[in-house]
Parts: sequence; C-alpha cells; structure tokens
Amino acid sequence: MAASVFRPPPVIVAPRAPSSDVAALPRTPCWGLRRASFGTTSRLPQTTRSCVRMRAGGPGLLDSPTITSQPEQGTERVYKRPPIYKVFLHNDNYNKREYVVKVLLKVVQEISVDDAVTVMQEAHETGVALVVACPQENAERYCEGLRLNGLTSTIEPAGC
Repeated sequence: MAASVFRPPPVIVAPRAPSSDVAALPRTPCWGLRRASFGTTSRLPQTTRSCVRMRAGGPGLLDSPTITSQPEQGTERVYKRPPIYKVFLHNDNYNKREYVVKVLLKVVQEISVDDAVTVMQEAHETGVALVVACPQENAERYCEGLRLNGLTSTIEPAGC
C-alpha cells in the first residue's frame, strides 16, 4: 500500500513500565503541550498566569490539582535601603599629600580630583575628613582599600 501524502507514517513508541512515583514525573515548571501540524507535539511555555501541577495517584487517576499563581505585574515591592556609613580619612605625618590624593582616586572611584584634594587638605588641617557616605558594604571596601595603601581610615554609621 502506498504512503499517503497527507498523513505522516505512524510513530512507534516503546512501551514504558507504569510507575506511580512522583519522582518519575517530569520536573519542568509550567510548561504545556501544544499540538503542531500533523499531530506532533512540542513543548512551549504557557501564557497564563497560573500553573497546574498534578500529583500521581495511580495509573490514570489524578488527585486534586495544586494551582500555583505568579504575582501580578502591577504590584509594587518595597525595598529596604541598606544603612549608610561614613568613611573618614585621618591625618598622619608619614604620607605625602600627593600620595594621599592618588590613593583616594584609586580606591574611591566616585570621587573627583578636586574632591580628593579637598578631602586631603581638610584631613591635614583639622585631623579628620569625610571621604564619602555610602552603603555599609562599599564603606568597608573603601576603608580597607585606604588602609591597605598605608592611610588611616575609619567608618561609622551615618544615623548617629
């Protein structure tokens, strides 16, 4: 018998042993099956906001589906800002002024040359100068960078 032009040949699938384990179910989240042309199926993501997951209760039986929904796009989330810390540069009698400006420019990328000179001059005249106020993680990184280059630096919370 000649093969039909309009129908594809039948696909033979090897029989699979029945299993009622939940572990045997595929673990792909929220993927649905869509029919393509000629009866073949392809996996495409679902466009709905809810995903139905089914548990295996035996061959051919389904327990009640568990519906999980994703948060809607219109909802706003409130993010807590990290605490702000101040980085201070202390005067010392060991480092030259030009070296202090170079280290400030190397460690604190947000600072300009004029601001670095101002911070160095203030630390020289008053004994301490505010370098930058930033989140705690950045403040600790800047303080450590200044210390590793031979300068005296401290941090403290800005809320005090």
